[in-house]
Amino acid sequence: MKKAAAAKSEQEVSADMLRNSILSAWRTNARITAHIVAGIPAELWEAKVPGLPRKTVRMLAAHLHNSRCAWIRTLGKEFGLFVPEQVNRFDVTVEQLVLALGRSGEGMSRLLEFGCDRGGSIPPAKAYVWRNLPLDVGHVLSYFVAHEGHHRGQLVMLARELGHQFPAAVTNGLWDWTKWARETRKTNGDASHS
Repeated sequence: MKKAAAAKSEQEVSADMLRNSILSAWRTNARITAHIVAGIPAELWEAKVPGLPRKTVRMLAAHLHNSRCAWIRTLGKEFGLFVPEQVNRFDVTVEQLVLALGRSGEGMSRLLEFGCDRGGSIPPAKAYVWRNLPLDVGHVLSYFVAHEGHHRGQLVMLARELGHQFPAAVTNGLWDWTKWARETRKTNGDASHS
C-alpha cells in the first residue's frame, strides 16, 4: 500500500514537472515574440511586404496575436477558456500589440495548462474541424512555437531586405532563451528548472 502511494506521489511530481516545463517553455517563447515586436523599427511598421503589396509589417506582427486568439477560440472557448480580443491589423500600434500579446500569451498558457490538467491533451472541441494538429500538449506547444519562430524570422528578414535592421540587442535576444527562461521563472514563481 505504501509503495503504491509513493509511486503515485512520484507520478504526480513528474506530471507537475512536465506541466511546469511546458508552461515555462511557452512563456519564454511568448516573451521572445513580444521582445521582437517591441523592437520593430518605427520606419518598418508600415512598410509593405515585398511581393505582397497589400500586406504590411504591422499586419504580419498583428497576425501573431490574432492567430493565438483564433486558436484559443477554436480549441478552448467550448470549455470555458477566455478568448482575448483580436487587434485591428490595419491600425494597431506597436505598444497596443505588445500589450495584446501579453493577453494572448496568457491565454495560450491557460490553454496548455488546460491540456496538462486533463492528462496531457486538450479535448477535441467541436469548432476544431481542421484537425491538422495532434492535441497532446507537446505537439500543441511545438506547433505554436514553430509558428511564432517562423514569423519572427520573417520580421528579421524583412527588416534586412527593406534596409531597416533591428538593433543587435533585439536580434541577439531572439537566441538568449536562458535569459528569457530565467525571467519567466522569476515572474511566474516557477523554480523547478535551473
